[in-house]
Amino acid sequence: MPTSDQFVSAIGKDADALCDFFLFCKNGVAMQALLGTKESQYEILSRHGMPLPRTRSIKSIDEVIEFGSSARFPCLLKPLQGLQWEFAPQSHPLRGLKVVVVDSAEKLAEKYRLAAEISSEIVVQEVIEGPDTAKLVYLSCYSTAGHRIGACMFRELRTFPMHFGSASVVEPNSDPEADSLCDQFLRKLGYAGLCEIELKRDSRDGRLKIIEVNPRYSGSADAAPYAGVPLGWLHYLDLIGQPVVPIGPDSRDFRHITLCRDIPTIRSYMGSGLLSWRELIWSYRPPLAFYDFSLRDWRLTAENIACLGRTVLGQIVRHFIPKRPAVS
Repeated sequence: MPTSDQFVSAIGKDADALCDFFLFCKNGVAMQALLGTKESQYEILSRHGMPLPRTRSIKSIDEVIEFGSSARFPCLLKPLQGLQWEFAPQSHPLRGLKVVVVDSAEKLAEKYRLAAEISSEIVVQEVIEGPDTAKLVYLSCYSTAGHRIGACMFRELRTFPMHFGSASVVEPNSDPEADSLCDQFLRKLGYAGLCEIELKRDSRDGRLKIIEVNPRYSGSADAAPYAGVPLGWLHYLDLIGQPVVPIGPDSRDFRHITLCRDIPTIRSYMGSGLLSWRELIWSYRPPLAFYDFSLRDWRLTAENIACLGRTVLGQIVRHFIPKRPAVS
């Protein structure tokens, strides 16, 4: 089961060779590979009439200038594949970033020139206005025959990085409009396998708009079993030919937390006035489920606690020890 875009691409590219050694959704990998890159993903979304913010795949500075001349800012830039910037040279300003947000056409061109040092092909997109709590995550599994055998919906409370990152805290949510929109889209594609769709309701017009599609098992998908929908297990049963009765979410109330994302982002939310101590405590009220903390897996827990300790210590040091002024 792919858990990263690079694995989606690898399976799609070498499915014929891999199928002799691995069991996977062979009739679904071609579409998953197409959805795994932003360029083809947005083309597919547009072709099927899915609601999107103004989005364009860019290959040159001239195209950037053209887009910026009529864009409504703020806008963001992101790589065609999520890990492209992560493996940029150590000194590159975009290394490790998922997106870059700009507030003018001039800044858009400036950041594109930086991005072009890694790859000239990127995606530019107008930002969907509204708070992070307006974001929804549709998690699903479709059988090899194209039937939905499991699905649930979550609302994001915080992300890392703030606003444009991966969810660090989510909670179960019911939104029939979003559920229908995502389900109809995947059925039209004849989709098979695991899929996550991230949406947001634009505060300017109240419309749901697609942020991105992840044709794989995502970090947020770890929350699904706690809602009574074990997506990975359903997918496995379908792959081995077992009959699967479609499952929907139960009514339990909980927060699913990825500590290694949430602890570093809390300071950003508080510093921006978007999170109070009362709201923070509320988000950690039981019942809770964790992506990266379990007393039954002490090795993982110890490793993540050490990682969190370094993060927290680094934030404390940066807070109390001011940066030295640059020497002229």
